[in-house]
Amino acid sequence: MSGRRAADDRPSSVVSDHPSVSASLIGVVAAGALDLAFPARCAGCSTEGKPICRACLPALDARLNLAPGVPIGLPASIPAPLLQLEWCASFSGTVRRALHELKYAGEQRLAAPLGAAIARRWRHAGAGGDIVVHVPVSSERLRQRGYDQARLLAAVAAESLGLPFVDALERHRMTAPQFELDRSDRAGNVAGAFRVREPAGTAIAGRWAVLVDDVATTGATLAACGEALLEGGALAVSAITMAREG
Repeated sequence: MSGRRAADDRPSSVVSDHPSVSASLIGVVAAGALDLAFPARCAGCSTEGKPICRACLPALDARLNLAPGVPIGLPASIPAPLLQLEWCASFSGTVRRALHELKYAGEQRLAAPLGAAIARRWRHAGAGGDIVVHVPVSSERLRQRGYDQARLLAAVAAESLGLPFVDALERHRMTAPQFELDRSDRAGNVAGAFRVREPAGTAIAGRWAVLVDDVATTGATLAACGEALLEGGALAVSAITMAREG
């Protein structure tokens, strides 16, 4: 990984290096209270205690020790303009259930183990990076859901990797859910749908962005975000997701 850069000129509203002590303590207390009132159940086996129990945790690291690159049987081309596309596991079993609960059932506690898995895979297979960025949901879906699951994953991964998290992108027009479309229609659905948020320009300028999302299929959404980041001044863009559906 390349070293951190000076951040004096970066807007604090878009860049987060480390949470404040008070915010961290509040988060710990709130999480503890939530766990007492509503104990988590493992997304893999439904055992009460943790969002992912120790027995099911290895499922998140299915590809951890594999060499970087695309294995035989999956599309070999990395969608331009991405330099690299990595993922932690296939979109099945425990990983699929965990992502579904994080995304649709409000189980935000899953962001911690999933984001940590993303960081482990990138630390092993990633070519580099200066900042971590996420693929944003639309403002309408953010209002409906109350949070952005990819943002949660990216923030956890960034902290684990020791890289700044930058809230760099926005989805400035609604798009149809990618899973509802044929593969051939997905690139057109997200083309031009993303742009760099105005305050984030200086935070990404000349920097290598590591783009984080929950699931990749064709990579069209990641590619559209990559194009927006490069147009906004980023030096290069790589991507990693928790899972890949192929």
